[in-house]
Formats: sequence, structure tokens, C-alpha cells
Amino acid sequence: MSFVTDPIGILGEEEATKMLKKKGFRVTEHNWRMGHLEVDLIAESRKEIVFAEVKARTTTFGNMLPEEYVDENKKRRMIAAANAYIKHKQITKTPRFDIIGILVDAKTNEITYRNHLENAFQPQVRTVSSGSYNGQWKWSHRNKTIGRKR
Repeated sequence: MSFVTDPIGILGEEEATKMLKKKGFRVTEHNWRMGHLEVDLIAESRKEIVFAEVKARTTTFGNMLPEEYVDENKKRRMIAAANAYIKHKQITKTPRFDIIGILVDAKTNEITYRNHLENAFQPQVRTVSSGSYNGQWKWSHRNKTIGRKR
């Protein structure tokens, strides 16, 4: 079930879904929520899981592209949502955070711009003790370490 009700947002998420599918990903979740946490799209390949934020606009306000509207606060919320999803679903694939910017012509609903920033940012890695990080990802969320060990 989609929580996006804005027609431009719906067009943006549909286009972002097509973009991920063209790159070989299977979109498994649209607007996944847990409490106040939310991720626009979650997609998987054989090796990776992608948490994607979709920014769809009809204009570049102040010459800022849609993807430039993802600020540090939004990134932190995405990381927290990813932590919750990984823990809840017991995911073992390597996570990645993408941002997809879409511009839509307000009159024709045509997509005039699309940009997929793969691996747009990385969460800060926190380890249990110095020297305990072995190259695998580990995140700290609510004083619990979430990660994958080989």
C-alpha cells in the first residue's frame, strides 16, 4: 500500500521503480514504515539491498535539483529505518543508500529529469570495541549493534 497521495510523488516513485528494475533490482517495498520511520523504496539484488529516497519535484527551486533536498536529518532517519528493517526482516545482504531525483513537467506529467545517485551516502560505522571491526558492516541503533558477520 502506498502512502504517497501527491500525484507528482506517485509519478516519481513509479519512475524510480522502473529505474531500479532496469538495473536488475526487484523492488520489495514501497513506502515501508515502522513507527515514525519510513523508506520510499526498498529493492534487492542477489547481493545488495537498496534503501532509496525518492525526491520528485515540478521545478528546481533556487536551482537545487530534487536529490539535493535530502539533508543530514533525512539521512539519519533513513539509516534508522534501514536498521529497523534489517533487524525485523533478518537481512544479511549488503545495504546501500540511494537517492533518486525526478523532475516532472506539471502540465504534461512527463518526466523531464531523472538522476539515480547510487550509494549516495554511508552510515557512520560504530564498533563495539576498537579493533573489532573486521570490514563487515555494523551499525549502532538504539544501543544495539546490528551487523553481519562472516
